[in-house]
Amino acid sequence: MKRSSLPRFAWLAAAAALLTMGLKALAYLLTGSIGLLSDGLESLVNLAGALMAATMLTVAARPADDDHPHGHDKAEYFSSGVEGTLIVIAALSIAAAAIARLLHPRPLEQVGLGLAISVGASLVNLAVALVLLRAGKRHDSITLEAGAHHLFTDVWTSVGVVIGVGAVALTGWHWLDPVVALAVAANIVRTGVGILRRSVLGLMDTALSAGDLELLRRAMAPYLTEGIQYHALRTRQSGSRRFMSLHVLVPGAWTVYQGHRLLERLEADIRSAIPNISVLTHLESLEDPASWEDQALDRSGDPPVPTPLRGV
Repeated sequence: MKRSSLPRFAWLAAAAALLTMGLKALAYLLTGSIGLLSDGLESLVNLAGALMAATMLTVAARPADDDHPHGHDKAEYFSSGVEGTLIVIAALSIAAAAIARLLHPRPLEQVGLGLAISVGASLVNLAVALVLLRAGKRHDSITLEAGAHHLFTDVWTSVGVVIGVGAVALTGWHWLDPVVALAVAANIVRTGVGILRRSVLGLMDTALSAGDLELLRRAMAPYLTEGIQYHALRTRQSGSRRFMSLHVLVPGAWTVYQGHRLLERLEADIRSAIPNISVLTHLESLEDPASWEDQALDRSGDPPVPTPLRGV
């Protein structure tokens, strides 16, 4: 599946958000439960997040151009960042409504019908979350994964609300309803902060995961037994795309052809080991002291004096 088709999953999430928002609003109107209201407000956030996701996935699927030679994959981090922010705002709104109800409790009505409607809405969210998570992992899309985790949070939120409202109906303790809503808000904040953290790390060009780095080490191991060395390894991830660069050191007596063939083979092995990765290699001589002076991101000291070409 091409990445240009990924926005359809976001539109699926938007449709689910509209449906569940309507169902949960009906459940709130029937019961008057602030817990069910908080559940419905989260569906509103789901809708906003899905619309943002559809937009950013469309941008991320654009091919590289002169202004963005590394592609547009980072657009996904903006989407997940916005969704994380919306999640936190929704949680604060839920907490405010819950505190107001805690101070002024009121009895619930038609609890059975309201809970049945809420459970139906949760099943819709669960089905869509499973679809988004599968697609997100298959295509390395942080946007779809964030949307899936948000919907899973929504499902657990609904479970908590149903338990809380049911407990109110059984015990008559009306304060349980806003207390459950506050617990829901705390859980939502935790999810939102986690999504925001992952988005920030992506925008900061965080290195590849430990799993990917282990795959890289395994791909490089056979070359080390041939007397080849490497250093100045740098990696980063941009949305679904991975980038890495490294300096490969070979005997100075090698010809350009030998060095080039080695790099072609090495890069192919890395691309086979790690999906969707762009590899940039730099060939250096093992015997040249200058080869060991450029391992840091910014080369320190004065540049070495170039050796005159023979015959000049």
